[in-house]
Amino acid sequence: MRTLVWVVCLLCMSGVQGGAVKDDEDFMLLAGPLMEQEDGGSACHGNDVFDYSSPMPPGSEQYFEYLQSKGVTHFKVPLSWAQLLPTRVPSKPHQAAVSCYRTLMKRLLEKLVEVFQQYAEFVFREFAPSAQAWVTFSDLDEVLADGQDGDTSTLLQNILQLNKNIHQIYRLHFPGKDFLSVSIEYNCGSSTNFRQELKRLQNHYMFSYFLGNGFSYPFFFFPKRLDPHLTKMTRFRSSYENIWERFGAQVRADRNLFLNDSFPSGFQWATSSESFKVEGGWTEGGKGETIWDRFGHKGQAFANQTADLACDSYNKIDYDVYLLRGLQVNTYQFSISWARIFPSGYSDSLSRKGIFYYEKLIDALVDSGIQPVATLYHWDLPQALQDNGGWTNSSIVEAFKKYADFCFGRFGNKVKTWNTFSSPWVVSHAGYGTGEHPPGVKDHAASSYQATHNILKSHAEAWHIYNDNYRGTYGGKVGIALNSDWAQPKDPSKPEDVAAADRYLQFMLGWFAHPIFVDGDYPAELKRQIELKKKDCPVPTPAELPTFTPEERKRILGTSDFFGLNHYTSRLVSNNKGGCKPGPDRVGDFQAHVDPSWSSTASDWIFSAPQGLRLLLNYISAEYLNNTKVPIYITGNGMPTEYSADTLNDTSRVQYLHGYINEALKAIVHDGVDVQRFTVQSFMDGFEGRHGYSQRFGLHYVNFEDASRPRTPKQSAYFFSQIVEQNGFVAHINEVVKGLKTMRDHKSTMLSPSEVPSTSKVVWEKFSLQSKFQRQMYHHGVFPKDFSWGVSSSAYQIEGGWDADGKGPSVWDTFTQKPGSIPDNANANVACDSYNRLDEDLYMLRGLKVKSYRFSLSWSRIFPDGRRTSLNQKGVDYYNKLIDGLLAFNITPMVTLHHWDLPQALQNFGGWEKTEMIDIFNDFCDFCFATFGNRVKFWMTFNQPQKIAWLGYGLGQIPPNIKNPGIAPYKVAHKIIKAHAKAYHTYDDKYRKSQGGLISIALNADWIEPKDVNVPREVVAADRALQFQLGWFAHPIFKNGDYPEAMKLQVGVKSDLQGLSESRLPSFTEEEKKFVRGTADMFCMNHVTTKIASHVTGRLSPASYQYDSDFSEAEESDSPATAIQNQRAVAWGLRRILNWIKEEYGDPEIYITDNEVATGAKTTWDDIDRVFFLKTYIDEALKAYELDGVRVKGYMTSLMDSFEWLNGYKVGFGLHHVDFANPNRPRTPKYSAHFYHQVMKDNGFPITEDERMIHGRFRRGFMWSCATASYQIEGGWRADGKGLSIWDKFAHTPLKVFNDDNGDVACDSYNKIDEDVAIIKQLKLTHYRFSISWSRVLPDGTTNHINEAGLGYYDRLVKALLAANVKPHITLFHWDLPQALQDIGGWENDTIIDKFRDYADLIFSRLGNNVKHWITINEPYNIAMVGHGYGVAAPGISFRPGTLPYIVGHNLIKAHAEVWHLYNDKYRAVQKGIISITINSDWSEPRNPHKQEDIDAARRVVQFYIGWFAHPIYNGDYNDVMKTVIRERSLAAGLSKSRLPEFTPEEIKRIKGTYDYFGFNHYTTVLAFPVDFGNLQHYDADRGAGTVVDRTWLDSGSAWLKVTPFGFRRILNFIKEEYGHPPIIITENGISERGPTDLNDTLRTYYYEKYINQALKAYLIDDVDIRGYTAWTLMDNLEWATGFSERFGLFYVNRSDSKLPRVAKASVSAFSTIIGCNGFPDPAAGPDDCLKPRPEGTIAPITESPVMFLGMRLSTEGAETGLNATFALLIIAVIAAICLSVGFCLIKKLVLRFETDGNRCLYTCF
Repeated sequence: MRTLVWVVCLLCMSGVQGGAVKDDEDFMLLAGPLMEQEDGGSACHGNDVFDYSSPMPPGSEQYFEYLQSKGVTHFKVPLSWAQLLPTRVPSKPHQAAVSCYRTLMKRLLEKLVEVFQQYAEFVFREFAPSAQAWVTFSDLDEVLADGQDGDTSTLLQNILQLNKNIHQIYRLHFPGKDFLSVSIEYNCGSSTNFRQELKRLQNHYMFSYFLGNGFSYPFFFFPKRLDPHLTKMTRFRSSYENIWERFGAQVRADRNLFLNDSFPSGFQWATSSESFKVEGGWTEGGKGETIWDRFGHKGQAFANQTADLACDSYNKIDYDVYLLRGLQVNTYQFSISWARIFPSGYSDSLSRKGIFYYEKLIDALVDSGIQPVATLYHWDLPQALQDNGGWTNSSIVEAFKKYADFCFGRFGNKVKTWNTFSSPWVVSHAGYGTGEHPPGVKDHAASSYQATHNILKSHAEAWHIYNDNYRGTYGGKVGIALNSDWAQPKDPSKPEDVAAADRYLQFMLGWFAHPIFVDGDYPAELKRQIELKKKDCPVPTPAELPTFTPEERKRILGTSDFFGLNHYTSRLVSNNKGGCKPGPDRVGDFQAHVDPSWSSTASDWIFSAPQGLRLLLNYISAEYLNNTKVPIYITGNGMPTEYSADTLNDTSRVQYLHGYINEALKAIVHDGVDVQRFTVQSFMDGFEGRHGYSQRFGLHYVNFEDASRPRTPKQSAYFFSQIVEQNGFVAHINEVVKGLKTMRDHKSTMLSPSEVPSTSKVVWEKFSLQSKFQRQMYHHGVFPKDFSWGVSSSAYQIEGGWDADGKGPSVWDTFTQKPGSIPDNANANVACDSYNRLDEDLYMLRGLKVKSYRFSLSWSRIFPDGRRTSLNQKGVDYYNKLIDGLLAFNITPMVTLHHWDLPQALQNFGGWEKTEMIDIFNDFCDFCFATFGNRVKFWMTFNQPQKIAWLGYGLGQIPPNIKNPGIAPYKVAHKIIKAHAKAYHTYDDKYRKSQGGLISIALNADWIEPKDVNVPREVVAADRALQFQLGWFAHPIFKNGDYPEAMKLQVGVKSDLQGLSESRLPSFTEEEKKFVRGTADMFCMNHVTTKIASHVTGRLSPASYQYDSDFSEAEESDSPATAIQNQRAVAWGLRRILNWIKEEYGDPEIYITDNEVATGAKTTWDDIDRVFFLKTYIDEALKAYELDGVRVKGYMTSLMDSFEWLNGYKVGFGLHHVDFANPNRPRTPKYSAHFYHQVMKDNGFPITEDERMIHGRFRRGFMWSCATASYQIEGGWRADGKGLSIWDKFAHTPLKVFNDDNGDVACDSYNKIDEDVAIIKQLKLTHYRFSISWSRVLPDGTTNHINEAGLGYYDRLVKALLAANVKPHITLFHWDLPQALQDIGGWENDTIIDKFRDYADLIFSRLGNNVKHWITINEPYNIAMVGHGYGVAAPGISFRPGTLPYIVGHNLIKAHAEVWHLYNDKYRAVQKGIISITINSDWSEPRNPHKQEDIDAARRVVQFYIGWFAHPIYNGDYNDVMKTVIRERSLAAGLSKSRLPEFTPEEIKRIKGTYDYFGFNHYTTVLAFPVDFGNLQHYDADRGAGTVVDRTWLDSGSAWLKVTPFGFRRILNFIKEEYGHPPIIITENGISERGPTDLNDTLRTYYYEKYINQALKAYLIDDVDIRGYTAWTLMDNLEWATGFSERFGLFYVNRSDSKLPRVAKASVSAFSTIIGCNGFPDPAAGPDDCLKPRPEGTIAPITESPVMFLGMRLSTEGAETGLNATFALLIIAVIAAICLSVGFCLIKKLVLRFETDGNRCLYTCF
């Protein structure tokens, strides 16, 4: 029993030799068993049997502690046969009893370990000075032998762990003493008994002290002799000591030796970001507040900075993924914001918008081939959880578990790698220890340890959730990313420093790693240190380490599928007594230092010591991964630079990454460490905690001073991208990648020469007579799958390096060196520096993900003097590298051989005026085909030769600056055409068969529109203009080898008139024609703008290409201007030129090789105009492809800003902004780059859900209505005692209403009730909304005088409607206030509230029995702002725009509330009607949807519009946005209070809820952006936003109204969400027209169908409670200040007829059909009875296009009148002629009679 006793007792024996222990020297103090309880119950079911009904006997823990304090060494555990084997059968034990006994004994053993460890510490203190060596246990062999019947392995494991703990205690206190060990390797298959081996070993060694009765490995000895059975004898060392011994002695040269090698295949390259550092959007989508939000808002970060906006990544997913593609990483690590998913931290607070953000991010990554790695928690705890204790409250474990469960389930199908936590040590240390980080708890002694405890348990629970529920389905990995410095001894010769460095790692890394990867518990060293401190410093204790239960340890152990490591720096560590203060260094008795040779960074804690990474990786592998074989992922490595430093040229970061990545490579290659990922932190600059934005960790620079938050790659990004591309440090020699052969049947058939005008004039016939609606209609569709999306550049514009590496000067080099040639004397000596920054250009191209890149070759870079003999190999090498780089990323190189930059040496020779240039150019082309043609399959010989010929040799505006406009352009063009043809034939004859490429020429092809398409001469002039521009080169090449007939005729005639013997236009011989014809495999065109051409007779002198053509050009003035004069953005011209090319040149395949727009130099990255340009132009190309059958094959726009020829750097054309003031020429993607990428990704503009129509019906009883307003239709302005209104006065004031129109008669509805009701019935309306003229009923606005005639009119109208089965819907006030009330202040005077109430009371009492639907006030916004702010509506006040609108609005709201209460209290019960107010509002979208500032501006627009009036009525009081902004701006201007009036609490209560439905008027949508008005006190300045419209939105007759159906649905949803899901009646919606009347109003039909369908979507899909729809308006009427010029009516009112007849437009049939169907029946369900053929619109006077009659431009009607008059005159002339003839005959007879009877004749005649 001796060894059994050892298991449960502690013995102290001294001075014993050899290890033999006498039985009689053993001592035992025995206790137990557990006694009966005071209540009479027993701890056992028998006298000596303990209670096994629970895992541990009740009260046992306390009892053991008591016994231990009394010195008890043993505890009696009587076993109950009856309880253990109740059936007496050993195979059927009672498992609960067995488990209970095991638990008890295990706990006793744990107590033994604790007590023994305390005993060892005592012995060391007392006897260490006299001891030379120590042994912990003896007679271990007997213990093991006796344990053969039990759990020997568990016993040995416990003893070994105890021995290790004691060893660490000893080393801490006695670092200079030896503690020797022997390591025994024993072959289990040996016949020798292991027990005997141990016994023999004991006999050979002498032991000075031993501490227990047993023997442990490792054991400690003085050797007598070496036993042959001892296979290995070493000094006992920790993992740290082994690593340090291996690497610590390395000399600097060895340590710094660089390894040129590659990482293993499949290595993961990553970069990372963290949610709170980059996302911004701190309240977007209902996101909850985090501890970092609170931290920033308390001003605790640098310069009071916050992460509210940060990098705006919440809105910039596309921006970020774009850069990731450029970076080439295959993995992106990001963290999920817990508060964005669960705003309160708990699963019952789910935010769908937050989920959508991460789903969108993950999808974008996957689509780009980037593996998403998600971190569940990176420091940003929901503040709501922190308010409950945060990580110190154990309940957070369950909350985190549910959060993790949700994330795994929602995102796990695409996210295959998860980090539960990132750098949890920072959370515990800085968040709950030092308090430097939020939540700012300064409690190192307890909270820090408790936080770690709960984090570890949370991690384990998350891992088990994934393991149990998701791993089988998703097959992913879950781990944890632990941060750790490397620690090395400050003085390696001091063992105590070595031990201190080891402790440093245990307190940092081991704190988390040991429980997870070793044994489920904290490191023994950490526990021991804490226990020592607790004994030395009992009050207050410097550290309280929680303990894990055995179950918790088991659950934590092994819960990681990889070892995630965040590593940034190293420390030198020395031993240092920490005293009794809390903190890891104090408790751990160490002190950290920095080697002065280590490079510093912007952070005071990060120093560059790359070797530390290799040592740390080896340490982790040895310490934590010996048994748990999982890979290491480096999940974070990086360094910060200061913001004030050169942020883009971050060479220090490049050096840092260079060193650290190489050390990781060494660990893999030399040391065999299983590292599988390297992650650079950070992807981009972000909010760096308490340092705010002052420290920059990013590979990409973020400009935090710009609201657009532009991202620009730093030099480190390009460096890291290269590492990724090479997979290490070995530059791989790329194999020659052959481009895809594109050979096709390139032989074209000969086409007939163009006629004069050409037959292609059908293009004008087809398109020029289109209506504006037809021309503007946006087309949704996609291009063919093989469509070539690309970008373009040219050598001179981007390359720079103008004299680098032997390049010769070009004509542009010479030109730009001359002062005054270019604005600001700019030149392209450096330009974008692409010659030296090829990797940066490829970075952009990868980010864009284009299919093709068009660039030009610099002739003088390859042949410096233009000839082959001057070959410059370095120039060739540059283009080889570019081409190979493109092909490596599947980008097709499209090469232009000559883009204007002729070698100056050739120009000195005569340039393109010399015939020899044809062969010289051909030789250059031949060389290029031979050198690059195995990879280049798309060639263009020249770019825009018309510009070379005319601008270079005619006007002399560009190099070579020759001014000879009548001769040189034609000669130069002639030689260029022949040079092109020869190059083509060279390729065709020598290279096509082997290379399989295509070759063409890129021609400039702007569209020319005739000034008047109805005038034949103008059409001919436009056709001639196209032939002189495009046909000059295209006609010979694509048609018949000769110039266009129009051109030959014009130049020939002019030459004749100039007295020349032959035409100035050269002629081709028949052989040359044959040689030139068909020398293009496709049609390449550059298109920029459209011009308007008109016929002129050009001058004869001087002779000029310009005058030869006999046309003049003008701008298309209706289209938007650009940054270059006379270059407007006329998108529709692109479709027309494409059709013209198709018709004129035999339907060729067309590549749009350049289409770009100029923006000013001040437009950097937020280039909305370029987005609009691309959106409209590409859509016109799509129309040409899908609708017209044009074979459009590709589209290209400009890659980046560059040297823009004569404009220098004044304008930019690129998708990327280049900072030419920065020597690094940083490239930053613009908004347009991301837009263009999306277009390419979608392959066009596929129809969106917004555009897609749905089928379905509205609810039964849906209100279908049409609306009017009294002043707009009634007339009778002074009839029957009506009083004057403010609109009567306003309209009679000069210059207030367009065309001096007024409402005196209007539509005369006052006298036309029957006619109006008839057209209402024709529409099939169920309701009719009209307003009452307050001044018609109460002439002075008060009830002092009631005009019964006025009341009678409305009574008759109501009854007529009811008789027609139409319900009236009455508006009490629609803007026409009695002038008498305005004279006393109107709506500014709050006495109007009572007067409005009295007026309403009268109307309710007189009409209420027949009216069930009421509106108090129509569009209070317009009354307040338009009438009293802008002053463009009655009463026309504009001099107090910062105060008066708010006062008026205040009174309008109160007046409405009073009338609502009046009806509710007095009339509702009897009349049973409903009453509300009608509020109008546009919807607002951000101008740039990726920009938070624009998003905020859009919200302000909506809140200042609809929210101004809706919020008080539906929610109570003004909205917070208005209250806050107006108050702050008022105070800032020196006012004592806000300009926005305040409601009293009583008023708020009375106003809130004064509605029965939400009356809503809506017409359009705007795009908003922020505008700073300074201190201006104005509504617009308060709103702080400007608005624009998208160019693709259809126009209407009103400048403010664009067709935007999607906005209707969105604002309806906004009303639902913002105002408590009220029932909504749409009380106005419609569209205007202007200009000639067309009863076939297709635009209005389109508008109603689209808008009503959006309302149906809101109803059926979004559950918006829509009760009715009202069209505006019944008939054309006085449209307020625009008079009768804008017409909204469904019925046309013929104002030229005094009877003012109402005539139905085509939209009447369309609208009535929708009403009849109550929506949109599904055609798939078969014919519906409600769908009847629509009758044609009534034919009425329609103003048509003017016609020419007798040289005059007349309308059709005028021409008809003229024709009739002419016909009448003709009849009169005929009659006159007849009369004259008759008269002549009569005279002749009279003469004859006179001769015979002269006297009689004379009498008769007289």
